[in-house]
Amino acid sequence: METTIAAISTAQASAGISVIRISGDEAITIADRVFRGNNNKKLCEMKGYTCALGGAYADGEKLDECIATVFREPHSYTGENVVEFSCHGGVYVTARVLRAIYDAGAQPAQAGEFTKRAFLNGKLDLIEAEAVMDIISSRSKAGVRAALNIKDGALSKKINNSKDILLNKAAHLNAWADYPEEDIPEVESDELLSALSEVRSDLSRLIDSYDDGRILRDGIDTVIAGKPNVGKSTLMNLLAGYDKSIVTSVAGTTRDIVEESVSLGDIVLNLSDTAGIRETGDEIEQIGVDKAKKRLNSASLLLCVFDASSELTDEDLEIIDMVGDIPSIAVINKCDLTKQPDDSKIKEAFGEVIYMSAKNGDGADKLIETVKRICAVGNINSADALIYNERQRSLTKKTMDSVDEAIEALHIGMTFDAVTVSIEEAVAYLCELTGERVTDEVVDKVFHTFCVGK
Repeated sequence: METTIAAISTAQASAGISVIRISGDEAITIADRVFRGNNNKKLCEMKGYTCALGGAYADGEKLDECIATVFREPHSYTGENVVEFSCHGGVYVTARVLRAIYDAGAQPAQAGEFTKRAFLNGKLDLIEAEAVMDIISSRSKAGVRAALNIKDGALSKKINNSKDILLNKAAHLNAWADYPEEDIPEVESDELLSALSEVRSDLSRLIDSYDDGRILRDGIDTVIAGKPNVGKSTLMNLLAGYDKSIVTSVAGTTRDIVEESVSLGDIVLNLSDTAGIRETGDEIEQIGVDKAKKRLNSASLLLCVFDASSELTDEDLEIIDMVGDIPSIAVINKCDLTKQPDDSKIKEAFGEVIYMSAKNGDGADKLIETVKRICAVGNINSADALIYNERQRSLTKKTMDSVDEAIEALHIGMTFDAVTVSIEEAVAYLCELTGERVTDEVVDKVFHTFCVGK
């Protein structure tokens, strides 16, 4: 926090512009050593939220024309003095300007250090800081909406509401126990139990939201399975929107797992196109078959593909038996060809059956609608407060366990001292969740996943 840091905040690739961010007590002074305004006005003379057109220089040489934007503490992203240089988006020229800023006294920023400083300076809490990276990494419209909602404080408000209730009850319990001579209202067990039950219900709903948050953040691990030559790779290419998998008329073309993440509006499918499942004497193909079976068992969703132009085989029946309790959709493919009449066994085994032609794209919309329904994506409200990562889920669960202990203590008639201990423990977990009480190790772990420059 005592140093002034700098980094490129835009993607390091050729683009229209590149943005270099400088933050710290000396940000404006260091920027002035590099920047020369066209009107000779110094950045240190400018108010916050103002811009100047000029050039970036090193050793008297003009490196690039750029715009400098000044933000003065505490009214900036980090809460510190900040200057942002908007340069031409060439990789080389941006690197040269950044080097000049380092030579002028700035230090290279670490991963997530700008947002970390925003957290340490009280501009946002730890939950909101985590949402910043979720906004950057979101791959769907619903995912972005949910992350923005968390960044705006939706989850923090829920957590703080529960924390305030618990703090008020803990304060009342402590005051009533420590100052019996004062005119402090007696603690009513029924009222205390009602408050704890309300908090527990809110925490339980948040924990239940974790699966929804995980789906919006990470997507759904989806395996395309079937015997050889039923059109698995064609389906993969249809959903991906380009030729990701090799498609030939030769059975067993796919021998390894081909992966691709596909955004379908409000949903992301992490697709795995697998080798056709069958008995084979080919050692290499058998490795692919074994991988396919292993991946099938770890999937969150199965798209089991069958050939509408041929009768079911023993290989098809083996795949049906492997599905078990995994959420799955039967995709009867090649419906553009002559259809065989008996698909009763497929209908018996699968709750969802889609008829389509992956080659022509017929039935794709129906498949996508069915995926959303079977994964309950349509029921996810991205405007709700959602728990979005394992750290949040774990601490919320620990909080609820402590509340449960307090409720149990009341039920079995233990002293209010025991109840108070459990309530204060719950408050401590919530403070760790928001970052009010958190170790440096936890903070570093949260921000190490961020990109440099954010």
